[in-house]
Amino acid sequence: MRCPFCSEQDTKVIDSRLSNEGDAVRRRRECNSCSERFTTFEIAELIMPRIVKGNGAREPFDEDKLKGGMQRALEKRPVSVESVESAVNSIKHELQNRGDREVASREIGGLVMEELRKLDEVAFVRFASVYRDFQDVSEFREEIERLQNALPPDVKEKQLSFLDQDKNLSNKKRSK
Repeated sequence: MRCPFCSEQDTKVIDSRLSNEGDAVRRRRECNSCSERFTTFEIAELIMPRIVKGNGAREPFDEDKLKGGMQRALEKRPVSVESVESAVNSIKHELQNRGDREVASREIGGLVMEELRKLDEVAFVRFASVYRDFQDVSEFREEIERLQNALPPDVKEKQLSFLDQDKNLSNKKRSK
């Protein structure tokens, strides 16, 4: 490693520690020529696949774009930043583990929907409405019904009682 102060090539490592939750190594180095100390970080260079858009165009994977899309769906929802980061990392790891050089944007959309379903059902429906290009209210209703059918019984029971209250409210409004 070249010294950033005197450009000498001969430096020595005086301390190494794991950093960034074990994803990087932080090294303190000292130049053998000028005795200045500096820090370097070593991380694994993982190559993400290129994204194949619906029109056939190819573009590099953009983590910020992925995170931005998820954050738009999660806007004003009670989901922590850490949960979003974890979901983004889960998607990135899935893409890296596949080992593919190219991935269709539709596949990434599917992975995002899986993660949003775990995080927040409202965000899931928001994202699905854009991703699946819903054209009318019936498509929203169908997706919500599919989501409700996939819910565990205890959660489903709570949500159905809420929907029943909502139906009673609309029936009262109609009768007035």
